[in-house]
Amino acid sequence: MFFLSAILISFLISFILTPLVRNFFISRSWVEDPAKKQRLTHNATALKPVPRGGGIPVFISLIFTCLLFLSPFDQHLLGIFLASFLALVIGVIDDIRDISPKLRLFFNFLSAVIVVISGIGIAFISNPFGGVIDLSFPRLNFDLFGPRSFWLAADILAIFWIVWCQNIVGWAAGVEGQLPGFVVISSVFIGLLGLKYSADIAQWPVIILAGAVAGSYLGFLPYNFFPQSIMPGYSGKSLAGFFLAVLSILSGAKLATLILLLGIPMIDAVFVIFRRLRSRRSLLVSDANHLHHQLLKIGWSRRQIAVFYWAVTFFLGALSLFLNSTQKLYAFIGLFFLFLGFTLKAFRRI
Repeated sequence: MFFLSAILISFLISFILTPLVRNFFISRSWVEDPAKKQRLTHNATALKPVPRGGGIPVFISLIFTCLLFLSPFDQHLLGIFLASFLALVIGVIDDIRDISPKLRLFFNFLSAVIVVISGIGIAFISNPFGGVIDLSFPRLNFDLFGPRSFWLAADILAIFWIVWCQNIVGWAAGVEGQLPGFVVISSVFIGLLGLKYSADIAQWPVIILAGAVAGSYLGFLPYNFFPQSIMPGYSGKSLAGFFLAVLSILSGAKLATLILLLGIPMIDAVFVIFRRLRSRRSLLVSDANHLHHQLLKIGWSRRQIAVFYWAVTFFLGALSLFLNSTQKLYAFIGLFFLFLGFTLKAFRRI
């Protein structure tokens, strides 16, 4: 009941706020001019400049919903929302005037560090071959406003996991509706997995947060689907990756679940990184080698690409409800080889 209520409330707020943010950005001429950035697939067929700034309605709706259901916030939630607010501010600045990719990456790490300082880390991960891998040692103990402990492996993994998700989710936002669609589906399935353990009261904040994330991006989706009137921008993209990463940690270190849910963006990111390293290009400079670019080149429409990403995410999400860690690993390996074959075939047709 609370899960559905969180989805509905955040959806309504986001749905109402998104056109207001869009119109405000347009009134200030904070728009993406297709004539200046033809390489961006978002605007290649746009009839007029389109604003970014999608992270603003998403963040407001998400925060309001969590205030309604989870107030007062504990230390962990305060850390999460402080870090997400920082990600939003940097994202909006980038949406208005592009900033350096290195500076964006720095603030990605800073946001992740804030989450870790609040006490959130990956203390263990499921071993796909049985049991768990304990990451709670080694520990670095120190005194800062009282005794503190830094779990080296757990906290470092959490930092890099959050930064990785912020970037690979952002990379999978090449066509209209692509990103908000698979973020909604991923969040819903994380919430459903949490409901399987709803007897544990510690899962309810995760379930409600998952519902708030799903509803926020669902309310944004109608305005972003082709033909879009607003883009997620860096603010919407980085927040999506941030919250999905945090949800996967809070739900009991279900990293394998999120890796499976984001199987296509994850594998696509690995292939893109490999190509950039092979051609000795910067990993931070965008290019037209992502899967959605290849699908556009072989004749897929923007709607088809977005729905393809949604369908694959939904299928993998349904699988995740029934698979254990070992089976998720096998499913991901199978998906990897399917992706490899599909990509090689697509490149031959270009």
